[in-house]
Amino acid sequence: MSLLQIDNLSLTIHETEILKRIRLRIDAGQIVAVTGESGSGKSMTALAVMRLLPNGAKADGAILLDGRNLLPLMESDMCALRGAEIGMVFQEPMTALNPVKTIGDQVIETILIHKAMPRAKAWARAQEVLTRVGLPPDRFPLSRYPHELSGGQRQRVVIAMAIALRPKLLIADEPTTALDVTTQAQILELLKGLAREYGMGLLMITHDLAVVADMADQIVVMRQGEVVERGATTDLLNNMQHPYTRMLFQASGHQVSLPDPPEPQPLLEVKNVIRDYRLPRKSLFGRSGHNRAVDEVSFTLNRGERLGLVGESGCGKSTLTKAILGLEETQSGDIRLDSQPVFSGHKPNPAVRRKMQVVFQDPYGSFNPRHRVARLITEPFHLLDTPPSGPERQDRIAEMLTAVGLRPDDAGKFIHEFSGGQRQRIAIARALIIRPELILFDEAVSALDVSVRAQILDLLAELCTTYNLTYLFISHDLSVVRTITDRVMVMQAGKIVEQGETEQVFSDPQHPYTRTLIDAAPVLPDIGTSVA
Repeated sequence: MSLLQIDNLSLTIHETEILKRIRLRIDAGQIVAVTGESGSGKSMTALAVMRLLPNGAKADGAILLDGRNLLPLMESDMCALRGAEIGMVFQEPMTALNPVKTIGDQVIETILIHKAMPRAKAWARAQEVLTRVGLPPDRFPLSRYPHELSGGQRQRVVIAMAIALRPKLLIADEPTTALDVTTQAQILELLKGLAREYGMGLLMITHDLAVVADMADQIVVMRQGEVVERGATTDLLNNMQHPYTRMLFQASGHQVSLPDPPEPQPLLEVKNVIRDYRLPRKSLFGRSGHNRAVDEVSFTLNRGERLGLVGESGCGKSTLTKAILGLEETQSGDIRLDSQPVFSGHKPNPAVRRKMQVVFQDPYGSFNPRHRVARLITEPFHLLDTPPSGPERQDRIAEMLTAVGLRPDDAGKFIHEFSGGQRQRIAIARALIIRPELILFDEAVSALDVSVRAQILDLLAELCTTYNLTYLFISHDLSVVRTITDRVMVMQAGKIVEQGETEQVFSDPQHPYTRTLIDAAPVLPDIGTSVA
């Protein structure tokens, strides 16, 4: 008998069909990956197993855990199972953790709620599981709070909470999407090791085939609430039967063709930039220390060139981006755009600021949901001395929406009426509308599934041809940076440790850290002509 057996699971929410006759099997110690685009039903399948469905949901079929059907159980019975028999790791660790509780309190909470052991033993178990996930108490005391940890460390705490009572089934819902490549590799290896060591079944939900190609025993492909293909990982990757599976595979390794950059002409010049942050005093009369987030960084971005910036979380990418945008004043060094300083005294230079725009990672969180698209994408007009008005304004809105693959009449809609990929197109339209000389893409495609990401990358390549874009592309996804940039810089601990032509850096990395990043990046196996 399988550990988890889902038979003909159908789900409706307020009469809308969400899942259609889902069948799934997971044995003890087995890793099964469920993949597909956003909206395919992956997360709803996981939430159905946990019985954490929204109001108005109605599920039919059977979800058997060790032969026991979970669907008819009372909520009190499910509360006894959650955490003890079934653990879950969510995508965003910061929202999954309580910011006002220490990591120790949050790990023992599950143990104490289930009355599995007395408090003293619960603390010992918390120390044990935190050590197992790579957070030993001598380096990471149980008294630390989530904000004192990095993203990867917070995800380890969430995993420790999920395995504190050694559940039979662990569900991981996009656990590495927001993590850089080295941290992602560590988390994936940790989950794989836990499944083997504890004999847990692991249900891994992801939109990226490359992430699970070397990890999962079986892959289940979902589309629009249905399972369209399933099989052992090696067999499925080498003999894909469904066109949708082949499309996902091709999108995972999607390549674009950029136009050749023009002759070098400096646009953005960064020279010897240093940015320090003051640290709290360790004693009443002690001197406060400092953390150097950006350390003597220098580079030049030429007009019409596409430059990539990669590195782990905490390496200084975001701080450097804020300094370029005039949002963070530096202690020393010089940043100039078109020979003009970004800072005028201690304030950002408005004449320079209007020449730069930024596209953020979260295409929903960067918009005001109460405003219509026409107002959202014209927000940068406030930077102009004489913003367009009347018919000229409407023409500019229609031009930008058309340029990013939307319709002019989309201007009257609200942002919630669009998909994630469409929202990111709107974010790009907002960045383009005042024809900036430089655009900064800050993890602009990392939250998108592989097919939508491929569409956005194609859009950027088209815009490079049409508008001769100059951009700085910041990302932890090396495969994206490799196809969408002319040159790349590698940042570690505040320093640029390597830079050069993109293909040269990826093909023949010179710095050990660059080689570490490339080796950690998930890569789909070469399966020859099976996707033709």
